[in-house]
Amino acid sequence: MNAVPMADLATPRRPLRLLFTGDADSVHLQRWVLEMHRRGAECHVLTRRPAEVPGAAAVHAIRPGGDGAGWFLALPEVRRRAARIAPDVVHGHYVSSNGLWAAACGRRPLVLTAWGSDLLVTPRRSRFMHALTGWTLRRADLLTGDSRDLVEAMDGYGATAPREELLWGVDTERFEPPAPGVREAAEGEEGGGFELLSLRAWEPNYRIDVILRALALLRERGTSPPPRLALLGGGSLEPQLRELARSLGVHDAVRFVGRQDDAGMRHWMQRSRVSVSVPESDATSVSVLESMACALALAASDLPANRQWLDDSGGRLVPAGDAPALADALAALAALPRAALDAMGRRNRSLVLQRAARKQHMDRMYSLYLQLAGRAAAERLRA
Repeated sequence: MNAVPMADLATPRRPLRLLFTGDADSVHLQRWVLEMHRRGAECHVLTRRPAEVPGAAAVHAIRPGGDGAGWFLALPEVRRRAARIAPDVVHGHYVSSNGLWAAACGRRPLVLTAWGSDLLVTPRRSRFMHALTGWTLRRADLLTGDSRDLVEAMDGYGATAPREELLWGVDTERFEPPAPGVREAAEGEEGGGFELLSLRAWEPNYRIDVILRALALLRERGTSPPPRLALLGGGSLEPQLRELARSLGVHDAVRFVGRQDDAGMRHWMQRSRVSVSVPESDATSVSVLESMACALALAASDLPANRQWLDDSGGRLVPAGDAPALADALAALAALPRAALDAMGRRNRSLVLQRAARKQHMDRMYSLYLQLAGRAAAERLRA
């Protein structure tokens, strides 16, 4: 190990400077930046979707919008901003768009984090997107993803960088089981019943339509207690989903709650019995882990990432897009004694505490930043 000069130990050093390229309006990016700020980093964000980012020294909006050409037309300005910021590490969140900016900004070392669809869906849309994804990945010094299948999807692109299966993680102090009696009280409310919850966005991949169709099947079967569904998340499909609920005759059992902050999500998770997450494609879902942290049972798509977390001891896995199978799974969960559902919730909570606490994963990420910036040895000696 190389010796650290005594002068380096005596001289105060500026904070580790991190440059993120990502969607500033994403709660996931916001949480990541805030965690690095809490560890002492100076964080800058380059984005096409400007928003306030807690903990960021600055949010730099460049060519706001979502058009494909804009990602390339913005590159000269991206390079100028990156040169002025002079980061110790650049980190691109979402390989197929923001990752391009990170890879092309002219600064190293470079970290790329895959989010899911950017590797599991987007590169399959065209040869150009596949080639661009490969070009981006091959420029990274470190690659991360939050599920085994997502990390394995990086194979075949010629990337040589080390890879880490690293989670967004859950704030297990904020997302926790409810006080005794909270769920029973929710079920006893007027019009109450078996409380179901979806935290996923109202966008095509997340198949909220399948959840509504499964709810209609449960109603047709006369499932007891009667199911009631809260839809959080919000999204572009709201008009179509409201109309579908009306046409299926379940509008009186569905609450379109929409987007919520952490406190709002916690409120709904603590009053519900089962969290439903049935996307067609997904990596490890933060909303699934947060549901588990709140001691909910799960009904989820039978995807590789979900198999890392769920089996019959914690809920039910169902084929993606299969409303009858989802209805069967929900009926089976509703028929269980409440003590059995509670046991599923405790198992899920325990697993999150062991493997998915946010502090554990963000500490690891900060350590990796220090290593990439060549500051790990000095930071250890200073400590």
